[in-house]
Amino acid sequence: MQQFESISKLKSFLTVSHVEEIAVQSLDLSNIESLMLNITFSKCLFLGCTMSDDLLHHLLPENFIFPVLDVPFNTYPNRLYNKNSLYNDFNRHEPETYFKTLDKIVYDYYKKSQENLSIKDTLAQRLHDHSITDSLHEYIAGFDERKLVAIMGGHKIKRTDKMYFQVASLSKLLTENGYLMLSGGGPGSMEATHVGAWMAGRTNNELLHAINILSVAPIYSDEKWLSSAFEVMEKFPNPQFDSLGIPTWHYGHELPTPFATKIAKYFENSVREEGLLATAKGGVIFTPGSAGTIQEVFQDLAQNHYESYGYASPMIFLNKNFWTNERPIFPIIEQMSDRGDLMNLNLGLYDNNDDVIAHLERFSK
Repeated sequence: MQQFESISKLKSFLTVSHVEEIAVQSLDLSNIESLMLNITFSKCLFLGCTMSDDLLHHLLPENFIFPVLDVPFNTYPNRLYNKNSLYNDFNRHEPETYFKTLDKIVYDYYKKSQENLSIKDTLAQRLHDHSITDSLHEYIAGFDERKLVAIMGGHKIKRTDKMYFQVASLSKLLTENGYLMLSGGGPGSMEATHVGAWMAGRTNNELLHAINILSVAPIYSDEKWLSSAFEVMEKFPNPQFDSLGIPTWHYGHELPTPFATKIAKYFENSVREEGLLATAKGGVIFTPGSAGTIQEVFQDLAQNHYESYGYASPMIFLNKNFWTNERPIFPIIEQMSDRGDLMNLNLGLYDNNDDVIAHLERFSK
């Protein structure tokens, strides 16, 4: 079914007397109403479109009209978010302006909705997430799937930690080598992934300067965490490359990193996690983390064992000591793989970025 997400493209298409089986998403149809009234439509989807009663009656009953629901977000978003749409009107000199942004307003709504779930709220959230997934698939279709690489890791990694700089440097290099970098879109290792991608094409000294600015607010709960990020983006505007963050309002107290140029933010965390790992067909790099990261390791393990998405991709563990001693997961997985209890695994355990990049490059060729 052909989809239309801009008025100009829809108008150019409407040159026939009858239209069948198209989808029109989140458009204001007022300016082309006279044109549409002279065309018959059948079996078409109109998702959250603005239209007059005359046009509505013209389209019924041969088409499917999905109305806008009374919630503080677009039920049918036709594009991914970014820092401007989620952090609208945020002023880094006045951190309290975050409370008026779309991200905060939707998070407050989400928390309240969980207290007394209604069918309207759950339906609106599922419709939203469906549209986000649709936009996500449309976006990544333009990339070589073996160049889609995710970095997973703890949200508690500080901006002043050595691992933060290592992740940012790794992401910068991979981005410069043609990879689209993905993460869960939050703080810690996730943010470092997108800082690296944002700074790709610039010098290592500029990356160090950016992280030095960020270091005034090392953890996501610091008052200046978001403000310092916007300061870096003002100092180093217009990134040369994209990166994709996939956060969730389920963990809405962890702000989404504005360094991700494309943001697929979900309500349903299970859909978000499964989708993030499934999207990263070029491999997943696991940096130190706690329960959430460990859960993602085994979720990715199952996807690769069963080749759920066509083939197994690399599972790379960064920081040998952490994954063999502090969280001794790698030796268990390796042993099970060696004796055939786990199949199709492509494993790597490294301390330095060059080895990680070499592993990914071998796979992508």
